[in-house]
Amino acid sequence: MKKIKNEKELLKEAIRVGMIYAEKRGAAEFDKGDSHQLKIEYIYKLLVHDKQIQPLAESQIDGPSMCHKLAIWISKLLPDDHQLKK
Repeated sequence: MKKIKNEKELLKEAIRVGMIYAEKRGAAEFDKGDSHQLKIEYIYKLLVHDKQIQPLAESQIDGPSMCHKLAIWISKLLPDDHQLKK
């Protein structure tokens, strides 16, 4: 898996946008006490279910791989001139 530039920041943005997406869709309500990993896993599974991202192979599903997928997802949604893509 190739590291993406600004991957940590992209992941934070993916979680923020993914939480909004899930709540507007009526699929989830997140609490402040929810762990980072729980949010990542839920958003990943929701995006796979909605066919927004391609699922990982069963043997590759783990925390770092889901984080990487979410970072790729958000980087494709952001405009080319966004600060996280520079």
